[in-house]
Amino acid sequence: MKLRSALLTASLMCLPVLPALAQTSAPPAAAPTATVPVPATKRVTCLATTASLKGQDKRDQLQLCLAQARVDCLKQAIDQKIVGESRKSAIKTCMGGDAPQPQ
Repeated sequence: MKLRSALLTASLMCLPVLPALAQTSAPPAAAPTATVPVPATKRVTCLATTASLKGQDKRDQLQLCLAQARVDCLKQAIDQKIVGESRKSAIKTCMGGDAPQPQ
């Protein structure tokens, strides 16, 4: 179980780097209507990392991942000295919006 947690943590740390590595320089005559890539939210990242799992393992790992992501967002809000309703909003934004948590 410790190995699985270590792999999950390592994969979560590498995921934000992947979009940056995949980007290539656009030609100077790029169309102005080109879509801008949206960074994956922590919720989406957790869903992606648990996609290959099934049953109780999937639920457990998803719950752990979302809890760790929320703690990370809370630490970020504390570091930025955000308080009150602004903190709640900042955590929701950091986590990925107001989408309901999967069960």
